[in-house]
Amino acid sequence: MKERTSKRIAILGGGPGGLFMYKRLVESGRRDVEIHIYERKGYLGAGMPYSTEGANEEHITNVSDNEIPVIFNDIADWVKTAPKDILTKFNINDDNFNEYKVLPRLFFGAYLAAQFDLLQQRAAEEGIATHVHLKTHVTDVFDDTESQTVNVETDHSRLSSFDQVVICTGHNWPKKNEGKIPAYFDSPYPPQKLAKVFNHAVAIKGSSLTAIDAIRTLARNNGTFEEDQDGRMHFKAAGQSQAFRIVMHSRNGMLPAVRFHLEDSHLGKEGLLTKEELNQHREENGGFISLDYIFEKNFKKMFVDKDPGFFQLIKDMDLEAFVQAMMNSRERVDAFTLLKLEYQEAERSIAAKDSIYWKEMLAVLSFAMNYPAKYFSAEDMLRLQKVLMPLISIVIAFVPQSSCRDLMALYDAGILILNDVGEDSEVIPESKGGATYRYQDEAGEKVSNYYQTFVDCVGQPHLAYEDFPFQGLLQDGTVSPATLSFRDAEVAKALLEQGNSTVERAKDGDYLLRVPGIAINDQFQLVSKKGISNPRIYIMAVPYIGGYNPDYSGIDFSEAASSTVLKAIFGQED
Repeated sequence: MKERTSKRIAILGGGPGGLFMYKRLVESGRRDVEIHIYERKGYLGAGMPYSTEGANEEHITNVSDNEIPVIFNDIADWVKTAPKDILTKFNINDDNFNEYKVLPRLFFGAYLAAQFDLLQQRAAEEGIATHVHLKTHVTDVFDDTESQTVNVETDHSRLSSFDQVVICTGHNWPKKNEGKIPAYFDSPYPPQKLAKVFNHAVAIKGSSLTAIDAIRTLARNNGTFEEDQDGRMHFKAAGQSQAFRIVMHSRNGMLPAVRFHLEDSHLGKEGLLTKEELNQHREENGGFISLDYIFEKNFKKMFVDKDPGFFQLIKDMDLEAFVQAMMNSRERVDAFTLLKLEYQEAERSIAAKDSIYWKEMLAVLSFAMNYPAKYFSAEDMLRLQKVLMPLISIVIAFVPQSSCRDLMALYDAGILILNDVGEDSEVIPESKGGATYRYQDEAGEKVSNYYQTFVDCVGQPHLAYEDFPFQGLLQDGTVSPATLSFRDAEVAKALLEQGNSTVERAKDGDYLLRVPGIAINDQFQLVSKKGISNPRIYIMAVPYIGGYNPDYSGIDFSEAASSTVLKAIFGQED
């Protein structure tokens, strides 16, 4: 029997994450690879956010061409050769294309699909075997330690063996009540389900970009937007939708911040701590990376030369004081008044090509959290979750200008309402349909409102270890829950006594904090229940690694993670 010399690699998921992984393999210079791509849908590239599973024509990206890492070619070049029907559909051509403007998400999805095609052509020219399995659902994955291979099972009842598997399955919104409770939606996706007449108030949970997706769809199916001579947008409800309202429910009563000009369109990492510096800090800090250390070095230090005035303002602030100061500045102003002020600020930033630097650096800080997060103490992770991430989630949303104009028009028309419901609000699904929202208002009064239609728009949830989709890897212990150790056992004991269900005591007596998802190492390899890293199975599916990888940067994450995975596959230093 002839010995096989090529390395068989499977990419599970053909969305943006799978696209970047494929790009890395094709461009690696290695010809001894055979690549298999498994995709549930009938096409590659677009994934959920940029296909009809996650977007209608009204949905737009919050990044522009100049902010997107080059895959095969950039969008400006692709537009010159793109199919005419796509260009006509979105009124985009070589003459009017602007690399600094956001794009329709479905148009961007078509671009990503084309990039996959171009990379496949290049792979074929260079003799790299690529096998694409469309409309194929991967039902399970099994690690064979004896043969040092990984078996992939599909709904076509086949088992295929690989040397390495990279899990790039992307977004996942589990359905809990949707389909059981009428007019109750666990997410706004696919958006076609919201493209109907609602002649009543619709409850929205959350105020994130996901909520804005739902709002854009709901509004366009229940009225029209018109722009006046001054460029101001107005909304008019349709005749059959006179009782239509959208009621957002936010834990902090805030809207996400507006997209502005980025000084570094790729949020460059120059000046950030290196892995060598972080590892040295760990050695000097009991094996932990300190959140305060990251905040000082990867955030505050950045302003010394770039924005000395802002540095003077924050130089004596710790993390809590900084977040409180930034939140206070937002809380003092009504959410929609602030939206209008930030919109004007962002317009000036874009016109002058002048960044709002502290917001840009907050986005860099968020991205920079991904590597050290698994080395935080449990105490620091709780601080990150409770203190810093709420600010980050608001500020780096980068809401596009057209979405802001929609929100302002709906608010001015009395259609859009924002309720501050605090941390203890409760959503009760109703068997007759919709849900009842219960919360305590700012005056301390208990509120209970029933809505015929309810849409959960809190965004992609961090999924638990138990939600991991491949039971074969769960059952044999190949994957393990992500946990962090406490520095101070007394802190853990107190949390346990208070009923915190995420705190647990290990067999050796140590206290652990359970964080979302599964454990991974620095190379995105699965870590078993025995604490052993698996060199055969990698994961880039962010919903399942949210505990150790808290930043959901999408395209940026896919670019960075795929580079790390490639080096690990071929035994190179990262």
